[in-house]
Amino acid sequence: MSIRTEKVASVIKRIVVEPISEIARQHSAGMVTVSSVKVSSDLQYAKIYLTTLNGKITPMEFIAILEKNKYKVKAEIARLAKLRYVPEIKMFIDDTLDQMDHIQKLLDDVRSTSNPSSEEE
Repeated sequence: MSIRTEKVASVIKRIVVEPISEIARQHSAGMVTVSSVKVSSDLQYAKIYLTTLNGKITPMEFIAILEKNKYKVKAEIARLAKLRYVPEIKMFIDDTLDQMDHIQKLLDDVRSTSNPSSEEE
């Protein structure tokens, strides 16, 4: 990513936190964090990655709700960001933590099966 796209992603991330948090409160989605924003090189598309915690609805249900209320998020970007065009946004659940847990479990399994002789001694 270029410096410009990184700056725009940072600005968009800062802007979208409030409307996304408000939608989360309205729908009992629990604590929602904007983990990252990735913007295309032409600044026309933005991918927003979210993590959720302790919600009464599933993360995928929350994403569906956000897609229906995408206009609120885009309106905030249009109002606060000094961009020529408001990028088309798409929201995703960030599953990095789940992947890290899975890898850690695999490593623990490998360690426990590769050292059975040390446990017998």
